[in-house]
Amino acid sequence: MAHTYAKKEKLKSKKLIEALFIEGRSVKSFPLRLIYMETPLKEEGISHQVSVSVSKRNFKLAVSRNRIKRLMRESYRLHKDQICIKGTTFVMLIIYTGREEVSQQQLHKAMVKLIKRFNDAISTTT
Repeated sequence: MAHTYAKKEKLKSKKLIEALFIEGRSVKSFPLRLIYMETPLKEEGISHQVSVSVSKRNFKLAVSRNRIKRLMRESYRLHKDQICIKGTTFVMLIIYTGREEVSQQQLHKAMVKLIKRFNDAISTTT
C-alpha cells in the first residue's frame, strides 16, 4: 500500500464532523484520541476518511498547532496501512489531547498504539 494521504481520504464535511462528536465512539492513547463512526461515504475506493485537530486552548500559537497537526498527519500517513477495515467505511477524527509538544518518535508510538486499539474496538463490535 502506498504511503500517501490523498485528498479524498481527508474528512472535510462539517455534518460528518458534528455527527462524530454526537454519535461517535472513541479510543485513546495519550496524547491522542480517535473518535470514529461507521458511515457510508460518497467517495469510491476508500474505506475511511480522517481529519486531525489540535485544541487552541492548549496551544495558543498557530505555529505550534500547525506543527503538531503536520506531525500527526505524517504519523497517520506512515501507519495507516495497519488499519484493518473490511467491508465497512468509517470517518475518523484524531485529536491531540496533550498540553505539551511531544517528539515525532513519541507521536509515532502513540499512533501505532491508537490504531491497534481502534482495530481491537471494531473487531469486537462486529
